[in-house]
Amino acid sequence: MSNEDPKGDLATRTLAMPKDTNVHGDIFGGWLLSQMDIAGSLIAAKTIKSKVVTVAVDQMNFHFPVYVGDVVCCYGDVTKVGTTSIAIKVEAFVVRKFSSDRTKVTEGVFTYVNIDDKGQPKPISEEFKK
Repeated sequence: MSNEDPKGDLATRTLAMPKDTNVHGDIFGGWLLSQMDIAGSLIAAKTIKSKVVTVAVDQMNFHFPVYVGDVVCCYGDVTKVGTTSIAIKVEAFVVRKFSSDRTKVTEGVFTYVNIDDKGQPKPISEEFKK
């Protein structure tokens, strides 16, 4: 069990449901990845105040399984702002049924590109760069 604290801001919180399971009865990794992508995109769009699309997922590490009934909390932290892209480190923690302990189950770096109304990359305003 992980006793470390999340880094960054809480972006999403959701309940793992039976419909999200794989053939072994655990939560499907793709479902968890999509929850993390949603969280990362919310932080990216809020940070640069613009529309973003996912272009890469790097350094994914699955530490522990997620089970039906777990509350999945995704936290994100901006790691880099480039010319047209922004990278967000996303960590997924769970709170297991009947517990208040938090366990980090997954982490990864998601990269998003800032786009215009036609879906083309556009520069990120200097005011949003760290």
